[in-house]
Amino acid sequence: MKDHYEVVLAGTGGQGVILCGIMLGEAAIMEGKNVVQTQSYGIASRGGSSKAEVIISQEEIMFQQVQKPDMALVLSEEAMNTYAGLAEENPVFYDTTLLKARDGQNFYGFPFTEMSLELGHPGTANMVALGVMSAVTGLVKPESLEQVIKQRFTGQAADMNIQAVHRGVELVKR
Repeated sequence: MKDHYEVVLAGTGGQGVILCGIMLGEAAIMEGKNVVQTQSYGIASRGGSSKAEVIISQEEIMFQQVQKPDMALVLSEEAMNTYAGLAEENPVFYDTTLLKARDGQNFYGFPFTEMSLELGHPGTANMVALGVMSAVTGLVKPESLEQVIKQRFTGQAADMNIQAVHRGVELVKR
């Protein structure tokens, strides 16, 4: 584990990448880490480009913009075109349900959307992705994500999002 991570989460509006970034940051804070989270999105709330950046560090964070991403989650072909080069040295996670397969040791393709559909909750693909990222990188603990979900959601919404994170962790263990 490194002491400093810069993470990019990118896709289109409506896929939950902004929420992913917020929840990733909150989970890191629960673990006593310093966090900065920024977001940007196109003028269309659904279908336009959407991006969240999260910096997680054991030390004080001096510059609040991602300068050199250590990993990326991409949920659209447009985002993949932007961040595919990152896979030369760092992990790039992507949804094999939505994007064409990529070759290379640092491409981590998983069927996030397919898994969320199997769970009966298509809107939880982003949580499946967080589970995968957590399991592969150790960036935050799945238990921390579960705590954040319990704080942010109640009842069935909390249960389905927790289930989605666990499904992501299970995908990595296969």
